[in-house]
Amino acid sequence: MEPPKKSGPPRRGAGAGGPKRPAGPGRRPANAADRPRGKAPARKPAGPARPANPHPARAAAASSGKGEPQRIAKLLARAGVASRREIERMIAEGRIAQDGVPIETPATLLASLHGVTVDGVAVAAPPPARLFLFHKPTGCLTTERDPAGRPTIYDRLPAGLPRLMPIGRLDMNTEGLLLLTTDGGFKRQMELPATGVPRTYRARAFGDVSQQQLEDLFDGLEIDGIRYGQIEANLERRTGRNQWIEMSLTEGKNREVRRVLEHLGLKVNRLIRTAYGPFTLGEMPVGAIEEVRQHDLILFRKTLKDVGA
Repeated sequence: MEPPKKSGPPRRGAGAGGPKRPAGPGRRPANAADRPRGKAPARKPAGPARPANPHPARAAAASSGKGEPQRIAKLLARAGVASRREIERMIAEGRIAQDGVPIETPATLLASLHGVTVDGVAVAAPPPARLFLFHKPTGCLTTERDPAGRPTIYDRLPAGLPRLMPIGRLDMNTEGLLLLTTDGGFKRQMELPATGVPRTYRARAFGDVSQQQLEDLFDGLEIDGIRYGQIEANLERRTGRNQWIEMSLTEGKNREVRRVLEHLGLKVNRLIRTAYGPFTLGEMPVGAIEEVRQHDLILFRKTLKDVGA
């Protein structure tokens, strides 16, 4: 397999964020004539401000001029050590320490990773985030290891890549665009529904459906007690009893596209993710991987909603 190529600028104009609702009408100001007349009661003078009692890590960061402290699990994920969940497990196993003292909780606040070790090895400062586009084939799982020994995406990736984490997941039988990153914080930000990054799919499904049924998905729906948000869906073409349908959504719940189409009486027999935000599959061959240029990644991250990731 050839080494990853640098991709050009994002090939789709859509950025992060979905449709926005207009703000509701403001409150009507009270009629001056309805207000009680007379002198308003005097306000009590404000007492002396109470002294702040910040977290020790925040106080130390403020005195040293360092940035706002963050949870160690978040810092290590951003440094590419592992996912937050894996880091929590490593902390519970006593594998992570600061200045030789084991960390007891993933909620520990730190301003930097100075003095932090994983399995006795010092953790370097996180390099800039990197993003890769991967054309995932069918027949492999979006996971690092499978207890049953089934093939994973890491079996299909070329050697020489940095440690990469998938942004979201694609089912074993789903193909198409899968984003991979070195930055755990960026991964989490992209996956949060509140960030509003759209995912676009093309589904081939057996059965009959009308365009009106697909347009009704724009209002969302509930299936077996699970609420699915706004979905944009369009009927592309018919081939016999098979329908090609394009769907765009921002939540990405587990098997969402398949469940929604099955709810409409369709049986999905092929599912392809064609875009994630402005990044598109285009003509990438199956199994190919490309790196997004750093300049384009920086510009894209500036468009993301700040949801505290």
